[in-house]
Amino acid sequence: MIEVKNFTKEYSKNTRAVDNISFTVQTGEIFGFLGPNGAGKSTTIKNIVGLLKPTSGTIRVCGMDVQSQAIEAKKRIGYVADEPLMMEKITGVEYLRFIATLFDVPASRFVERVEKMSKSFKLENALGDPISTYSHGMRQKLSLMSALVHNPDVWILDEPIVGLDPESAFILKNMMRAHARAGHTVFFSTHVMEIAEKICDRIAIISKGTLVFTGTVQALKEKKQNRSLESLFLEVTGSELEKMDFSYLDAD
Repeated sequence: MIEVKNFTKEYSKNTRAVDNISFTVQTGEIFGFLGPNGAGKSTTIKNIVGLLKPTSGTIRVCGMDVQSQAIEAKKRIGYVADEPLMMEKITGVEYLRFIATLFDVPASRFVERVEKMSKSFKLENALGDPISTYSHGMRQKLSLMSALVHNPDVWILDEPIVGLDPESAFILKNMMRAHARAGHTVFFSTHVMEIAEKICDRIAIISKGTLVFTGTVQALKEKKQNRSLESLFLEVTGSELEKMDFSYLDAD
């Protein structure tokens, strides 16, 4: 479970990235966090996983405060950042072993989990290569594997589909559903409504640092008279795109 209560994050007196938001993600639930670029998605996620400190409000994961009980809370989290940054001079398997050591994963469990995940993502033949030789998609897969190697209760994934090929994206979606069915929690961000509709139990939409909707995609559709997902997203986030003039692109 994830509990975010009256959370605000300011980077300066004139820069409030997230403004007093509250939501709860239940166990056994896939929860989508949607919003346009710069809406506050990554800022919220970085505070949930303890990389940033809230200006005000509280955040709890599995009942533990992510600030005062940071280590215990982080043990329960598998986090994938929006940009897969990692140590490039070591091999993929060395990186995974390093992460597993931090989480006290037994050697036998490590081998079993890495074998299964690498086969699923078709990365087994590349684990012995330096990470510097990996493509963006391969790094994204390795980032996912490192986040899940300790079998965390709560998955927190920031734009996890970006960079994945269609087959790997399909596999990840099924892994997310299986994790939720096992009674765990999946929280992930995206700006694509269609992805959220297919796999999420509930969603929250953030715009300019403020939550503008929380509920199911179906509830949002009914509230907005079953309009297209793209149109709904543009409306609830206050986008001016539909009003923009693109006539200058017409051929002469």
